[in-house]
Amino acid sequence: MDTRHVFADGGYAGDKLRQALRRIGKWTIEIVKRSDTTKGFVVLPRRWVVERTLAWLNRNRRLAKDFEQTIASATAWLFIASIQLFARRIARL
Repeated sequence: MDTRHVFADGGYAGDKLRQALRRIGKWTIEIVKRSDTTKGFVVLPRRWVVERTLAWLNRNRRLAKDFEQTIASATAWLFIASIQLFARRIARL
C-alpha cells in the first residue's frame, strides 16, 4: 500500500510543504482547519487523523520537541517512531 494523500494542520497551509512534497513524488495534501468565524466546538471532518497522528508521534518523547540539527535526522526519528508503532500493531496480531 502506497500512501499519497496527506492530512495536515492549518499551520502547514503555506506553499513550503506543497513544494517539498512535489519534490519527492506525487502527493496530494489536504489542510484541515477550522473556520475563523466558527464559534464554539465544531467537529471537523478528518481532523481526527491529524490529531491521532500527532498523539502517536508524541508517545516518543524525542519527537515532542525539535532537538534535531538536520531535517535528515528528524526524518529518521519519524521513521523510527512509525516502525515502533507498526511493530506494536503486528505484535497484537
